[in-house]
Amino acid sequence: MTSPVDAQCVNTLRFLSIDAVQKAASGHPVLPMGAAPMAYVLWTQFLKHSPSNPDWFDRDRFVLSAGTARCCSTACCTFAAMRCRSSRSSSWGSAAPGHPERGHTSGVEVTTGSLGQGFGNAVGMAMAGANLATRYNRNDFAIVDHTTYAIVSDGDLREGVASEAASLAGHLRLGKLVCLYDDNVTLSAGTDIAFTEDGALRFAAYGWYTETVEDGNDLAAVARALDAARGNTKQPSLILVHTHLGYGSPNKQDSYKAHGSPLGIDEALLTKQHLGWPAEPAFFVPETALAHFREATERGKQREAEWHARFAAYATAFPEVAADLQFEQCIGVVLRKVDRLAFRRRQLGVGEVTALDRAHFLFSCILEAQPRVCGE
Repeated sequence: MTSPVDAQCVNTLRFLSIDAVQKAASGHPVLPMGAAPMAYVLWTQFLKHSPSNPDWFDRDRFVLSAGTARCCSTACCTFAAMRCRSSRSSSWGSAAPGHPERGHTSGVEVTTGSLGQGFGNAVGMAMAGANLATRYNRNDFAIVDHTTYAIVSDGDLREGVASEAASLAGHLRLGKLVCLYDDNVTLSAGTDIAFTEDGALRFAAYGWYTETVEDGNDLAAVARALDAARGNTKQPSLILVHTHLGYGSPNKQDSYKAHGSPLGIDEALLTKQHLGWPAEPAFFVPETALAHFREATERGKQREAEWHARFAAYATAFPEVAADLQFEQCIGVVLRKVDRLAFRRRQLGVGEVTALDRAHFLFSCILEAQPRVCGE
């Protein structure tokens, strides 16, 4: 049974999404309304992250391939104290742009654009993680030990790039890749007008482990499926979660009508009434829900501190290997700095960052962090 706090947290995610899209007068409220339960379970029970240091090296990676649920992930980042605001969603200069943007929003790992791209990105991240683990982990030191999670949509899985990436992931047995499939309707009607394949059998044929959650609002079932997927380290996992697009909307649930547009003032009010949510104020966040989400901050600090202690012992035992891994970390941090520099310059009206600017800045940062590198 869902606890009152859990239900309140899930509805907070839903209504932040509804209010953000309503204020921006554009966006997709209905996908996060259905996907909020799985996002909530993932972020509060499974995702290993440190909100006070979003770039921590051994954090789990989260990819929102279904970019239309961006309001939901932005709300999760906001709750986790990653300094972005749902109330400025899709506004110019906002840290909460219309689709996930790496370098603009803390906690966003990759910019996901065309359908299927984010799924491919997630496979690539899992490949990189497996590569680093093989190169740097030692018997008593699992220094690289993170999982890549993704939320994907019907549109993603219909794209050819997803098929190619999924086949490769199965072949490579990427056991630290877990994808939650938000299984409901297409842009214009039910998926059965264009997408009738058995997704579980398709991915099983690729070599994936699959689980099905019949009710996307069943938090315990979602948690059980994620736990089983995380426990299977020999195969990538696809969890098919049957959800309701626009859950809770009296007139638009399971309808394409609110895809790409606000619910509307009247329908948003009806939805709040239907789910027992206050009509005002907009962007209402109950203190109980906020406190529950913010528990991730201290939990993340503790896990990061434990990792740093483990890495210190690792560096003592394997100094040369540890130095190489630190260099790998340096490159990742520098690339994120380059992205943020470009964003800041555009905000200030300085102009675009040229390829030469990027190269110069990148190399300057590398030289600062790693004096052993030579060059000019």
